[in-house]
Amino acid sequence: MRCPAPRPAGSYLSEPQGSTQCATMELGPLEGSSYLELLNSNADPLHLYQLHDPMDLAGEEETELHSETDMDTINCDQFSRLWRDMEGDEETREAYASIAELDQYVFQDSQLEDPNKDIFKHIGPDEVSESMETPAEVGLKKSQKRPFPEELPADLKHWKPVPSSSSSLSCLNLPEGPVQFIPTLSTLPQGFWQISGAGTGGSSIFIYHSEVPQASQPPSPSGLTVHGLPTSPDRPGSTSPFAPSATDLPSMPEPALTSRANVTEHKTSPTQCQAAGEGSNKLPKWPESVEQFYRLLQDTYQTEPAGPDGILVEADLVRAKLVRSSSKSLERELATPDWAERQLAHGGLAGVLLAARERRRPRETQVIAVLGKAGQGKSYWAGAVSRAWACGRLPQYDFVFSVPCHCLNRPGDAYRLQDLLFSLGPRPLVADDEVFSHILKRPDRVLLILDAFEKLEAQDSFLHSTCGPAPSEPCSLRGLLAGLFQRKLLRGCTLLLTTRPRGRLTQSLSKADALFELSGFSMEQAQAYVMRYFECSGKTEQQARALALLRDRPFLLSHGHSPTLCQAVCQLSEALLELGGDAELPSTLTGLYVGLLGPAARDGPPGALAELAKLAWELGRRHQSTLREDHFPSAGVRTWALAKGLVQHPPGATASELAFCSFLLQCFLAATWLALSGEIKDKELPQYLALTPRKKRPYDNWLEGVPRFLVGLIFQPPTRCLGALVGPSAAALADRKQKVLAKYLKRLQPGTLRARQLLELLHCAHEAEEAGIWRHVVQELPARLSFLGTRLTPPDAHVLGKALEAAGRDFSLDLRSTGIDPSGLGSLVGLSCVTHFRAALSDTVALWESLRQRGETKLLQAAEEKFTIEPFKAKSLKDVEDLGKLVQTQRTRSSSEDTAGELPAVRDLKKLEFALGPISGPRAFPKLVRILMAFSSLQHLDLDALSENKIGDEGVSQLSATFPQLKSLETLNLSQNSITDVGACKLAEALPSLAASLLRLSLYNNCICDVGAESLARVLPDMVSLRVMDVQYNKFTAAGAQQLAASLRKCPHVETLAMWTPTIPFGVQEHLQQQDSRISLR
Repeated sequence: MRCPAPRPAGSYLSEPQGSTQCATMELGPLEGSSYLELLNSNADPLHLYQLHDPMDLAGEEETELHSETDMDTINCDQFSRLWRDMEGDEETREAYASIAELDQYVFQDSQLEDPNKDIFKHIGPDEVSESMETPAEVGLKKSQKRPFPEELPADLKHWKPVPSSSSSLSCLNLPEGPVQFIPTLSTLPQGFWQISGAGTGGSSIFIYHSEVPQASQPPSPSGLTVHGLPTSPDRPGSTSPFAPSATDLPSMPEPALTSRANVTEHKTSPTQCQAAGEGSNKLPKWPESVEQFYRLLQDTYQTEPAGPDGILVEADLVRAKLVRSSSKSLERELATPDWAERQLAHGGLAGVLLAARERRRPRETQVIAVLGKAGQGKSYWAGAVSRAWACGRLPQYDFVFSVPCHCLNRPGDAYRLQDLLFSLGPRPLVADDEVFSHILKRPDRVLLILDAFEKLEAQDSFLHSTCGPAPSEPCSLRGLLAGLFQRKLLRGCTLLLTTRPRGRLTQSLSKADALFELSGFSMEQAQAYVMRYFECSGKTEQQARALALLRDRPFLLSHGHSPTLCQAVCQLSEALLELGGDAELPSTLTGLYVGLLGPAARDGPPGALAELAKLAWELGRRHQSTLREDHFPSAGVRTWALAKGLVQHPPGATASELAFCSFLLQCFLAATWLALSGEIKDKELPQYLALTPRKKRPYDNWLEGVPRFLVGLIFQPPTRCLGALVGPSAAALADRKQKVLAKYLKRLQPGTLRARQLLELLHCAHEAEEAGIWRHVVQELPARLSFLGTRLTPPDAHVLGKALEAAGRDFSLDLRSTGIDPSGLGSLVGLSCVTHFRAALSDTVALWESLRQRGETKLLQAAEEKFTIEPFKAKSLKDVEDLGKLVQTQRTRSSSEDTAGELPAVRDLKKLEFALGPISGPRAFPKLVRILMAFSSLQHLDLDALSENKIGDEGVSQLSATFPQLKSLETLNLSQNSITDVGACKLAEALPSLAASLLRLSLYNNCICDVGAESLARVLPDMVSLRVMDVQYNKFTAAGAQQLAASLRKCPHVETLAMWTPTIPFGVQEHLQQQDSRISLR
């Protein structure tokens, strides 16, 4: 196989015109010419080799240049020495810089279709001719996109394109032994590139890109290989001094040079190029500095966290959806999906990133946000992603950078993108400009993790604030982040954010490409965590007793959905079991943290806990959780807090920065300060419960765990609460505050509170363990409790069930759109005091099926009898499908021998609304019609929607067929459904089936003309029960109106006929109204 090259346009070789004979090249002196002048001259390339190194040909036979492609050869060592001397010529280097700049401008991002296809088999020796293709027409077949600013080098003289490869590595291969030049080609086949200097008379070079055999396959004897070819200056991996690197070639795709999809960890490319006369030498995949940085980054993230932080129990990752916070607002907040409709992301965050690779748009930054409450393990899973990459499980990324966001609030405007990537992570990294330049060339191979995004200040400004103009120019950290989110810096990378949602989402999050939510542990996963904790602690003999302690406290078990609280329960259980005796866990969160901090407080310096609590409160008011060493009142307090694990050095922080070990611990310490402090006025204390926020200067409740801890610390007996932390004398200060809070709580009316505030009040009353407060709260609960749209966590369901049982009255619950888990739903439904409940249809049907499979017949019967869907409004296709599943469940139940009768939810449904709009409405309505006959008690069927369902004549025809079974139907609303005369006639034919029950019929705002009006007029006297008929805003004329008015005179039972329509002259309408006052023109 030969490397084809063109015949030079001009040459020192003389050749007779029209002759095919080859003449001998005469070597002449070329003194005084620079290498650049020689390259731009008409000198034949072979003349240059012989001129530079005549000794290499001394023992050879006379060299002749022939036009035949199988005769011309040169020596590669001769080529190498020539090129080494040319490297030192400054004028030549400047010319190459200009060529590189031109190449960067013209050929950037061009792609070649199927570049790895071997096309030599399509080219025979007969297809080679003396003609040559115009250089300007080669490689420009696709649209050419200009480079992004961060991709352009600062100094084009030192521009170093990196050779590229794909998962099946490809390179430029040349023949073994001598290299052959082909003078001319008649056409330029696919896979060849022509490079020439237009207007200079310089020769053109044809370069061919072929496929490399796999490492496991022996190279074919006729395959393309290269031996001993030198590399061009400042272009690693290039095989010709005239050829740019593979990433610069026109119409060539950006091969995944840095792709490691099929490369195992720490392995380089399988290229098997050998140097002439030397042993096997492996071509490096990346420059050595890049490889070293890659290995350093892997070592940084491969370390598994030690201790309890290293315990891994897979938690569910759910795809999140956004909804508008209100109909008049553009702000968005997280939607609360039903349990059955949750979309689980299998494989954790690593699986999400692998799946997102297939859906991403090329050269566009992809933003993925992971949301979760405090203590759900977001930071841990962010670290797990880094470790997964370091172990080779994320092959689509070459580099992963994890940056804690508490490090990004630093002042100053002298930061560069290098600082963000290399200096602010868990451990500062050393990287030179070559590494940074390599990263900028392939940003789509970079994953940047921003952990704890909620700690950044002014997040809303990232999409609108100015950013640094170039990656190398300094700016503020805020400017760098703005450049990332505005897709101006590192464009094409993947941003992974972890954050704690609070109400509405910032624009940076609401515009993310994908949103996921950590839902926490299930009850089974929480118990699995306890087992793993004691297994990792080497105390497997205590596993069973620890589980028994946890199961004895259902309230703490319900809090097991939080990994942080799971860890706290395990730590306290371990301490109690080591003491021996009859161990018992506390029944409240306050007691849990008192049990953890009590021994540490007794071992600390006097007043150390109170000082640390004050720091926690002051930082929380500023929405911070990190503190500096100089914040501590003394070195002794700092040493004590570090030794007891109350504070720690967060990842990426400086040596002087510390953080509380968990957000809940900070909340508990802040509540301790509020309970002990004399600086907080007693009358201001109720505002920190956040139950009835003040209109002026409201408390934002950023430390959301403070209200429960505060009530628990103040109301629980001092001997086992505050006294155990700070001593009896200091605890006496809380007596006066107890009276203030008790008076406030007993004045509250639970029936006037919103659902979220009511749940918070129940939690506070539970933490207080004070009989008077608990009795007041449960007795004032309203009989109808609606939690529609309010998320119910397992602890919420537990405390709500406890309150309902204590009330001793009957309740009706609305649990729709709460996301309640099946165990919580089952526990509430099974309460004898709950007589009726509403929940998502899909969740309820799934609960019934689960109870049926477990054989819990009594609970199943109660769940079926209590469930109601009255009234039901279908707003989506899923609602119609769920209603169909409910009907199918009834049919299955009716056919079973051990059950009889209809489901109360189906039997007692009286009002059904259908509001899917013009797109989904026509598609979903046939499904609704098929199940309508099951609702034998249906009285109100409303098919009107603000956006118009447009069921049309076909829908009316289908609906009319069900009228004989709808014996109880009293109201039929068919307004705004695009009904014409055809549908009106079909309706009129079927209406007599409803003559005994129908009271109200509305055909408002349809397309009914005179024919339809006449058919309705004929059937009107037969509708003996009809009282109100509305046919306003249709298209019938005076003729149709007169038909209806004449028919109305035969119907004394009809009270109102509304028929104003713009197609009837106003005078006619007035005349008809004067004749019969029951005609309404409003």
